[in-house]
Amino acid sequence: MKFTPVLAATILAGAAVAAPSRGLEARVKARASNKGSRPLQSVDKPTTVKNQTNVEYSSNWSGAVLVNPPSAEATYTAVTGTFTVPEPTGSSGSSQAASAWVGIDGDTYGNAILQTGVDFTVEGGEASFDAWYEWYPDYAYDFSDIDISAGDEIVAIVESYSSTSGIAIIENKSTGQKVSKEISSSSALGGINAEWIVEDFEEDGELVNLVDFGTVVFSGAVAEAAGGESVGLDGATIIEIEDDSGEVVTDVTINSNSEVTIQYV
Repeated sequence: MKFTPVLAATILAGAAVAAPSRGLEARVKARASNKGSRPLQSVDKPTTVKNQTNVEYSSNWSGAVLVNPPSAEATYTAVTGTFTVPEPTGSSGSSQAASAWVGIDGDTYGNAILQTGVDFTVEGGEASFDAWYEWYPDYAYDFSDIDISAGDEIVAIVESYSSTSGIAIIENKSTGQKVSKEISSSSALGGINAEWIVEDFEEDGELVNLVDFGTVVFSGAVAEAAGGESVGLDGATIIEIEDDSGEVVTDVTINSNSEVTIQYV
C-alpha cells in the first residue's frame, strides 16, 4: 500500500471540515483547557520483559514507533492507520479512558506532535467516544459533525505541509462521515518519528485511569517520508505501558509490515 498526499486530498474532497456551533465551541474550548497527549514518558524496564528486540516501556504509550526516517535527508511527512473502535470495559465507580491515534513525533523528538485519533471513555459504566486532533504542546480538540461508536472502522491520517503546518483527518468508514482540520503551530515538528499508539492520556495534568480497551489493531499502517517514499513497520520499536506498580499492562505484536496489535492485559 502506498500512502501519498493524494489520499489526503481525496478524503478532503468529501470531508466535512469541522465547524463547531457557538455552543460546541465553548465545550471544545473547555475541553482543550484540561485534556491532551504528552510525549512518550519512558520508564525503567520491568523485572520480566519480552524475549524480543526493539521493546521499550512507557507510563503512557503503547504501540509501534518508527524512530528514524529511511534516510538522513528525509523526514516523516504523513502517517495513516485504520482501526476498529473497541468496546472498552471499566468499573462503574470511576472514569477510565484511553485513546488510539496516529502521529508524527513525540518519542525521540518531544518538542511537538501532530496527531489525531479517537478517545474511548467509560464513566458510570457507560462508554463514550470522541474523535479529536492535536498539535502538541497545545491541547486536544474535539471534531464536530462525526459520530463514533464501538465497532466503527476508522481511518486516521496526519500530514505535515511544513514543520509548522499540516492537517488531521478522521474518516468513519462505517457511517461515511469524514472530518478534517488544517492546523498550524509555532512548535515545529522534527519529522523523525511516526507512530501508531494507544495512550493513557492526561486530564487536568494527570494520567487518566487506563480503561480496559480490549484490543486495538492498526492495519494499513504506513508512513510517508519527504520525497514520497512509503515506509511500513519493519524495524519499528514496540512500546508497552508499565503501570506504577511495575506491571506491564499491554501486549503489542507487529503482525506484518503494515499491521500492529495492541492488547490490554
